[in-house]
Amino acid sequence: MDNMQKATVGIVGLGLIGGSYAKALQENGKYRVLAYDIDNSVLGFAKMTGAINGSLIDENLPECDYLLIALYPQATESYLNANAHRIKKGALVVDTVGTKQGICLFGQQLAKEHGFIFCGGHPMAGTQFSGFKYARASLFHNAVMILTPKPNEDLHVLDKLKTFFLDCGFARINITTPEKHDEVIAFTSQLAHVVSNAYIKSPTALMQRNFSAGSYKDLTRVARLNEEMWTQLFMENKDNLLFELDTIIANLQEYRDALADEDAPRLKALLRDGRIIKERTLNGERNPH
Repeated sequence: MDNMQKATVGIVGLGLIGGSYAKALQENGKYRVLAYDIDNSVLGFAKMTGAINGSLIDENLPECDYLLIALYPQATESYLNANAHRIKKGALVVDTVGTKQGICLFGQQLAKEHGFIFCGGHPMAGTQFSGFKYARASLFHNAVMILTPKPNEDLHVLDKLKTFFLDCGFARINITTPEKHDEVIAFTSQLAHVVSNAYIKSPTALMQRNFSAGSYKDLTRVARLNEEMWTQLFMENKDNLLFELDTIIANLQEYRDALADEDAPRLKALLRDGRIIKERTLNGERNPH
């Protein structure tokens, strides 16, 4: 298919997520992919390897039918603020920020002023590594794409978004509100990163070689995080994350107290409760309590 017949996708930021979007869309073959990255060497490498068709610049930004902004929260707002007037009316703009309330409020206001369509997006995929060199076309296979559109968004728009992200390789599209997204993601993602990062600070970590197996690796995988990005995300979602931290601290205190009191029946009951809740979540029950 000739480039003139393809929808044009602009990608801002060629890190792990943006780079994987580019590679997935090129593999799909239905889109012309333009990209921008602050690092010219990354941009040049993406062109050389065929991950993108060209650079995204001020002059061709208005050609984009879709615009994916794969930047940190503050940088996403800065880019939108600086370029909203260049975005084509009717274009579909989706971010990748890990919290949704703030960016959706900001993006939807600009969209209303300038005539494009903004939808919050959170690809539930990634690795402990960052950067274009780790990007791959298959990153989104079997993954969920969460979309947080404005209230009462046009069904035709939602259908276009669903088709587009299925073309990126996602297995499922989940549509929810920014508020619900941030409430749940504080538990499923943000708390896990805090716990992993805190867990690895034990002095025993320096002695774990040849004593660790799968559980240690699973629990510490995301301790190797990007502190700049995660600080922004945690602060954006402070109230929800504080609730989850208070909850896990209270639960841990119960285990500690049972141990300190040498209360084996109580410890056994606590462990049983956790096992049962895990089994219920595996069975797909919405409320394990």
